[in-house]
Amino acid sequence: MDMKRKADQMIVALQPKKPRSELVAAREGVQNSVVANGPPRTSALAAPIMQLTGHQGDILCGRFHPDGECLATAGMDRMILFWKVYGECENFGMLTGHTNAITELCFNADGSVLYSASADRTVMCWDLSTGQRIKKFKGHSSFVNSVSSARRGPPLVTSAGDDCSIVVWDLRRRRPVTTLTNPYQVTSVTFNDTAEQVISGGIENDIKVWDLRKNATLYRMKGHNDSVTGLSLSPDGSYVLSNAMDNTLRIWDVRPFAPQERCVKIFQGHQHNFEQSLLRCSWSCDGRRVGAGSSDRHVHVWDTTSRALLYKLPGHNGTVNEVAFHPREPIVLSVSNDKQVYLGEIE
Repeated sequence: MDMKRKADQMIVALQPKKPRSELVAAREGVQNSVVANGPPRTSALAAPIMQLTGHQGDILCGRFHPDGECLATAGMDRMILFWKVYGECENFGMLTGHTNAITELCFNADGSVLYSASADRTVMCWDLSTGQRIKKFKGHSSFVNSVSSARRGPPLVTSAGDDCSIVVWDLRRRRPVTTLTNPYQVTSVTFNDTAEQVISGGIENDIKVWDLRKNATLYRMKGHNDSVTGLSLSPDGSYVLSNAMDNTLRIWDVRPFAPQERCVKIFQGHQHNFEQSLLRCSWSCDGRRVGAGSSDRHVHVWDTTSRALLYKLPGHNGTVNEVAFHPREPIVLSVSNDKQVYLGEIE
């Protein structure tokens, strides 16, 4: 038996090894056959699920670039990392400068500028063509929780934080355009479609709409029973989506002449827990789906018409802090306290 085994080993050793290119081609052939026999693909991702690793701490925020070719993520490690969406999803860039956790990211409408809010009390503006910081807005006296860019008009950006203030900045100026004072800490903020109003949510549970011409509250929307952690304006600008610690996701009608009862949809299924994280929410590019972060380690996606929970996607080993939709394809981005970024293909 031993002699036969030695002879077999010698035969194997003497056989010529396949060139590496042949091995790669063979491996790709196996992968292609597996993919061909699996469910039909719906996007140009290299695989139905892509895992991106590189952060050294909890990832608090992630956004797709408006052109859909890359994405940015940031969090407790104070670094903004840029990743390609297609191919091997490699990390191709990094921005540093914040001295504390980065709480939210936001691209401007054409994708030329990235805004970052941080617990270091600043909002930074980055020129993505050069990778240089072009502005450092100082005006908050405590953690900045949220940042949002205007969709049209002047290059305005708004930020809000634990100092109970909502600040509107103009990229062309050094000092704030407007500062609005709220009685309680503000956890999330966004412009309306025309950037004439700012919508804010915080620990007082209500969502407030502020008129920037009068610098006063226009109206407030009641319904959540706990702190609001995320706000997102719909693609058509008619509705705002809110996520809150009462474990509900709500859609509100923010059109000028909407009925007094502005809450039009309520979604449930995701969770908040003792960590008290600011779990964000987002719309798909066609407005047919909404997604939200959750402490149950799953990515939750709902249908906006039927309110049905379409997807409860596993994979993360920590709280999912933000979920974002690709601007063109059925791809979902999720970031988590497990330091991982996932890109997942949906139908």
